[in-house]
Amino acid sequence: MNSLKGKWMTPMTTENLELRRDHLVEAMLVHVPFDGWAWSALEAGAKDLGQEPGDARLAFTGGMGEVADHFAQWSDRRMLAELLTIDLDGMRVRDRIHTCIKTRLVMNAEHKESLRRLLSFLALPQNAGRLSRMTWRSCSEIWYAAGDTSTDWNHYSKRGLLVPVYSSTILYWMADDGDGDGDFPETWAFLERRIDDVLRTFRMPRRVKDRLARLFTPMEFGRRRSA
Repeated sequence: MNSLKGKWMTPMTTENLELRRDHLVEAMLVHVPFDGWAWSALEAGAKDLGQEPGDARLAFTGGMGEVADHFAQWSDRRMLAELLTIDLDGMRVRDRIHTCIKTRLVMNAEHKESLRRLLSFLALPQNAGRLSRMTWRSCSEIWYAAGDTSTDWNHYSKRGLLVPVYSSTILYWMADDGDGDGDFPETWAFLERRIDDVLRTFRMPRRVKDRLARLFTPMEFGRRRSA
């Protein structure tokens, strides 16, 4: 019997909606490789949970884009929960970032094909903004987990620099078949190289970083857009 079955037998309320969405997203993943990132996969997941297909649509009235967004949040929360079991405080910042990204990918390794289908869905023009927001949010969670407390321009620059590292590592990992034992050493080496690139950026002369600070603050960016 599906271990999630029975957790869905209470009426849908505000209190349990998020948990219901978690269960639905998890249940749909086994169907995504066959149905794509589509309602049919979500409805099949609902059926596995002993629910009517219409219940899936009630849980995600914002459409499949909302399902994708919830999957990203669910993955972030799972990553953060797993990181609580790891002694990040004893690591260098670069190693914390590496561990966070590695943890997130390893946790989703069994659903790699579903993630590939998700990326295809998010690559559609109408989903470009959503993909950007999801990526930024995940990178922000990674920095918070790594101990970042910055509130000045560094808050934005750190996340902005991590976005291409995170995104390119996911794409590299997607094409990496691993070592046959469930590990992906080539991906982790690629990630190390990308982190090295970021660290070189932070070693720039102070005058250059000050210029970037003025250039990329939200207020200054807004003025340039409206000019």
